[in-house]
Amino acid sequence: MVRTMSLLRALISTARMVRHTPQLSAGLPPDHEVLLDAPDDRLGPALVSAALGEYEQAAKVLAATRETAAWEDRDRYVMRLAAFAHGRDGWLAAWLHAAPHDPDALLVRAELAVRRAWDSPARAELLRETGPLIDAAADGDPRDPVPWRVALDHARGTHAPHTAFEALWAQAVRRSPHHYGCHVAALQYLSAHWYGSHQECFDFAENAARDALPESLVRALPVRAAFSRLLSGTPGAVHGDRIDTAADLAITVSARYEAGDPWPAEVRNLLAYVLVERGRWAAALEQFRLIGPYATSFPWTSFTDDPLGLFLETRDGVRIQVASTMPLRNRADRGGSHGHYA
Repeated sequence: MVRTMSLLRALISTARMVRHTPQLSAGLPPDHEVLLDAPDDRLGPALVSAALGEYEQAAKVLAATRETAAWEDRDRYVMRLAAFAHGRDGWLAAWLHAAPHDPDALLVRAELAVRRAWDSPARAELLRETGPLIDAAADGDPRDPVPWRVALDHARGTHAPHTAFEALWAQAVRRSPHHYGCHVAALQYLSAHWYGSHQECFDFAENAARDALPESLVRALPVRAAFSRLLSGTPGAVHGDRIDTAADLAITVSARYEAGDPWPAEVRNLLAYVLVERGRWAAALEQFRLIGPYATSFPWTSFTDDPLGLFLETRDGVRIQVASTMPLRNRADRGGSHGHYA
């Protein structure tokens, strides 16, 4: 009898999937339209020009972020340009040759140097050699918090003590109290994987979220602490509650942005993963709808060399899970008379 009931439940679940999975695709772009780390309208042309060996467009874009104090955009653009220069840096070399004291070129150079050192087996030693490059970038524009985000990453890789980290953090928040990139760098330093603990990580993230403006992505910082805890293994009851609270807060932050907005895409990708790990299928599906075509490498590269493939597989799996929990027949199907004895 038990085996019969288990088989019946499996058959019903399969029938639900077949019936509901197609309709749950509404609002989800087809697989071929989903892009990984797609640049926005300003960064895209700069990357195209860099591919041709030209730096002028990148210089124009970064100069605009500095002139308007658009520090969040500046940080994202610097990281993407440095990532591109990691494999093709002729355009950056030409830029530095033409304008050796340009604060934007110096910042990309510092970020690139840290990235290259980070990938080396001799990470700590090579990172120490990049210190003067970070100092030069920080001197380029004293208002700019982004060099201090680079410095925080540098501190993590060079095993800097807490006192040194705190001094760098003070410099960062003095320039931009709610800069998202600096907060992420600090959170990584404080994580259990590096020099802190899950408790420190959550405390820092939750305090920062409370102080942030409603539309700031810093308000979603606790979901990064949740991700760090999930990576380390199955959380206990206390951490499980904190993870769910972090996810709920991130859902609120996500709701403040339009669907398909590239700016919160990474937070939404991360949130979708955390919701999946917590078995919150319907909420995860809603985040995949809000993500639209903007898959991001993080968090998926934490598990695979094919982040886009894992994103799409997870999205499909979430649809199936949601479909399997939906009623086999809608109320409308049961309503009305279907015969004398219905």
